[in-house]
Formats: sequence, structure tokens, C-alpha cells
Amino acid sequence: MTSLDKPAASNASPASNDAPASNDAPASPDQDGDAKAVTEAALFEAFGGLRGMVETVLPGLLFVTIFTINKDLHTSAIAALVVSLLLVAVRLVRKDTVKHAFSGVFGVAFGVVFAMMTGNAKDFYLPGMLYTLGLAVAYIATALAGVPLIGLILGPIFKENLSWRTRNPGRKKAYAKASWAWGLILLAKCAILFPLYWWADTAQLGWVLIALKIPPFLLAVYLTWVFLAKAPPPIDVFAEMEAEEQAEKERKAAAATAPTADGPARHRR
Repeated sequence: MTSLDKPAASNASPASNDAPASNDAPASPDQDGDAKAVTEAALFEAFGGLRGMVETVLPGLLFVTIFTINKDLHTSAIAALVVSLLLVAVRLVRKDTVKHAFSGVFGVAFGVVFAMMTGNAKDFYLPGMLYTLGLAVAYIATALAGVPLIGLILGPIFKENLSWRTRNPGRKKAYAKASWAWGLILLAKCAILFPLYWWADTAQLGWVLIALKIPPFLLAVYLTWVFLAKAPPPIDVFAEMEAEEQAEKERKAAAATAPTADGPARHRR
């Protein structure tokens, strides 16, 4: 198998000696449409789509609704945790991927435990807020380091792994822009939520947090789609490795069936 960060010999195209292949050639409208569709599908898979958004919002929405009505921390927390577990159970029954639902369960569970320990209902939201802050810092730090986090997340989904780091500079630049977008959007969200954690009551904080769940997320996903749709297409390193393995098998088969120069020969008198 070839390295994911180095050009594979089988990737070269012997189409013409005087017309070398270029990754910067203008794409046709059909190719551009295909690239956008592939990007949209990859983002949908990575971030869970509409169902993932519902699973992200529903437990917190249930918590703040019940708490606003009866001010009972235990009832609100248990209801949020139960609905999170039900969402996972539904996915398991349908044999769907559970990564988005499980992440919701862990987030709600941390919030429930934290709030129960402190006795402060606002602390139900604190683990998620700290996670958002840490994620914002990670997006920006990795973009500055030249290994943007959004590329690490989406690379395997596009079947390019880390090839964009050294073999596809236009795509690396797009990933860096997207990571900056995610980081700054999440930082702006934190700049709103953390002051409210200190100044607002639990219901006010909860409703603002629910209101800020989807719009910033959709904005970040949209900007990521814009940047990647304009970037060069991903390099399918899985296809390269499979092609190289197939070529190696063919070379071995050809060598095994080829006649040898020093084989037995009849001597004539």
C-alpha cells in the first residue's frame, strides 16, 4: 500500500506527453454539480442531518420546558436523560448509526450528573458550554497549526484521509477556512452564553441556548459547504491503494506464468 501523504505512481495518467494533467483545470458544469452533491452528502453524514439536529435539540428543549413549568431540577433532568436514551434505542432498533445519538446521551448525562451534584439547575448546561468552548479553541488552534480539525473529521468521509495535507493544497486551504469559520462561530456563541450563565436565571439561559443550537450550526455547515464546493476534488486514496494492490497481484501472476530463460532444454548431438 502507498502512503496517504505521498503521490502514488498509479495516480499518474498517461493521457498525453505534451498535456500534463493538472488539478487546477476548470471543471465542467456537470463535474461542479457532482462535486457539490458529494460535498453535501459528506457533510450530511458527518453532522447527522435533520435527524441529528433533532436529537441534539430535543433533550435540552424538554429540560428547559419542564423546568420553566415546575422548577423541579430532578424531574427535568430525568426527563431529558430518558428521551436521550429513547433516541438511542430507536436508532438501535432501526439499525442506524448511533454516534450522534450517543453523543447526545453523554452530553445530557454529564449535564444531569453535574446539576445533581451542585444542586444548581443552570449547571445542566455547563458541560455542554465548556465542550463548545473547547471545540472552538480546537478548530482555531488546528487551523493555525496547519492541520485543520474539519479536515481530520471529513477526510475519511471523502475517502481522502490526510492526502489533502501535502497533495492537495487547494483543499487544505478550504479546510483551514472552514475550521476558522467553525471556531469563530462557536466562540461567538460562547460569548453570548457564558455571561448569561452568570447573570440570567435557568429558564432564560435554557431558552437562549436552545435558540442558539441550530442557527450557528447551520451557518458553519453552510460555510464549510461553500469552501469545499469551490475547492479541488478529493484524492481517493482508497481507490489508489486498491489499484496498486491489483497491479501488484497482476505483476506477480505474470511473473509466475512467464517462461524462464534457464529452464530444462534438450541437448542435440
